[in-house]
Amino acid sequence: MPLDPTPLVTQTPVIPVLTVERAGDAVALAQALVAGGLHVIEVTLRTKAAMDAIRAVAEEVPDCIVGVGTIVRPADVSAAIEAGAKYLVSPGTPSTLAAELADASVPALPGCATVTEAMTLSAQGFKVLKFFPAEASGGTAWLKSVAAPLPDAKFCPTGGIDAKNFASYLACPNVLAVGGSWVAPKDAVAAGDWRRITTLAAEAAMRR
Repeated sequence: MPLDPTPLVTQTPVIPVLTVERAGDAVALAQALVAGGLHVIEVTLRTKAAMDAIRAVAEEVPDCIVGVGTIVRPADVSAAIEAGAKYLVSPGTPSTLAAELADASVPALPGCATVTEAMTLSAQGFKVLKFFPAEASGGTAWLKSVAAPLPDAKFCPTGGIDAKNFASYLACPNVLAVGGSWVAPKDAVAAGDWRRITTLAAEAAMRR
C-alpha cells in the first residue's frame, strides 16, 4: 500500500518546482524558500546537477522537506530516495512505475491527466495525485468536474500555474496544494537574488 503524502502536502499551499542548473545554488535557494514560509520543495530530475542539489539540501537544510520530481523510470525511485528524497513525484504513471512508487519507502504523488488515470491510481491506494499538465488538461474546470464522481481523490495540480491563477486552484475543494516554479524565477536564481525569492515565497505562503 502506498504511503499517504497528505500530512506532507497539507503543510504548504504552494510546492516550489525547481529545475536546478547549478548544484551550488541549491542550499541558498532552499533556505530562501524556507525563509519565505515554503519548506516543502520539489527538485526535478531535469538537469545533471539535480542529484547533487537534492543531496545538498537534504544534508544542509534540515527545515526543508525535499521531494524529487520528474520520476519517469522505476530506477529513478531508488536513486532519488538514496539522494535524500522525502517524497516522489511523477509527471505520468505507467503501470511499472506505479508499482515501484507503491512500494517506495517514502510517499509519492503519481501524475495523472485523465479521469481514467485518476481512477486507476486511486484504486491502487494513492491518496494524492499530481494533476499534470494542469492548465493544458482542463485546469480548474476539470478539477471541479471530477470532484463529485471522485469524492475521495485529492490533487496537487502542476503545470501552467503561476501567481495569477494559483489562488483559483487552491479554492477547489479537492486541491490540497499546487506546484509551481514562479516562486523561484530562473533569472533570480541565476543572479543569486535570494531576497526576491523569499519575498515571492512569502506572498505564496500567505494563501495558506
